[in-house]
Amino acid sequence: MNQALIVFFKELRDAVRDHRTLLRLALPALLTGPLMLAVISGLIASFEAQAERREVMVAGMDQAPSLINFIERQNYTIKAAPADYEQQLRKSQITEPVLVLPKDFEATIARGEPAVVEVVSDSANQRARAGVGSVKGLLYAFNHERAALTLMLRGVSGEMLTPLDIEERDLASIQARASQITGMLPMFVMMAVLYGALTAALDSTAGERERGSLEPLLMNPVPHGALVLGKWGAVALLGLAVAALTSVGFIPAQWLIRSDSLQAMFQFGWWEALAFWLLQIPMAAGISAVLMAFAIRSKTFKEAQAGSSLVMMAVSLTPLVTIMNPGAEAPWHYWVPGLGQNALMLLVLKGEALRWGQVLPTFIVGAVMTAAGLAYVARSMRGAVAR
Repeated sequence: MNQALIVFFKELRDAVRDHRTLLRLALPALLTGPLMLAVISGLIASFEAQAERREVMVAGMDQAPSLINFIERQNYTIKAAPADYEQQLRKSQITEPVLVLPKDFEATIARGEPAVVEVVSDSANQRARAGVGSVKGLLYAFNHERAALTLMLRGVSGEMLTPLDIEERDLASIQARASQITGMLPMFVMMAVLYGALTAALDSTAGERERGSLEPLLMNPVPHGALVLGKWGAVALLGLAVAALTSVGFIPAQWLIRSDSLQAMFQFGWWEALAFWLLQIPMAAGISAVLMAFAIRSKTFKEAQAGSSLVMMAVSLTPLVTIMNPGAEAPWHYWVPGLGQNALMLLVLKGEALRWGQVLPTFIVGAVMTAAGLAYVARSMRGAVAR
């Protein structure tokens, strides 16, 4: 262990000495959280501001004075749509849907027939698409009021139109609702572990082989297990250090949230940051050993990068399982590297308690990956000395 610690501190000194690489790792780790939350909150704030303006853009407003009167009574402002509103919607020059009224609106309503109105938007124009629900809600309310008045004129109570009094009850906590928006935060933490460990893993194996310093190091009277253990410890620690910077970066990032509703829901403090970091320990340990195992057989740094990209891609794609198959996490999710960490961090964001049955599989898988990877690296080093 003493020899492993000597190698460990030597590798750390070599990594810290490369200030340019450290800066490339530290700056994205610190800025990712604030920038991402600022972008998300800015988008949500723009939607909220659009809803608060309570404006409806109408084409053909002179054709339906009764509907226009109803909309204005709901404290909405009517705006005339431009003649080329379809083209402007496609180009996202208009950020709200357009209500199109037919010429025979009043005559059709007077005959007791349904008038066809259009709510025009573009699904590629997200801001306009977001306002469709409120416009349709106004039209449904107009339908209800018109039908109720018609029944009252015939001596029938308008309450017969609504035999059900529907009340919606949401069981999700405030943090759980916020996690629907901030569910991508765990992905950034996992990628921080991967990129933090990647450079050190490649440099301490393929990099030293390319520089010609690996073989002289192996000729020293030091057990190969101590060399491998020391190098692996430094790689895993660097990955965890970058993950810690990313997790802590989400705390001051909350000051940049522009949406009041998101700021009220998003609760990320020191406990959440610590939980995020602790959950990355098996990931950092296992992925560091696997990256070293991929790189030890490479003759150049560039060749090792190409091989390691497969590992990076495999781990980064695992959280897509929960996106493609939304719902409760299956028990096997916790046994998949990356997917298990993503599921656990989402539970932390939702404010739910973690159970040992959920956490233990990730540590078991991390230990197996670590043992297998380090054993392969040690065997490869013995083979290099033999050759």
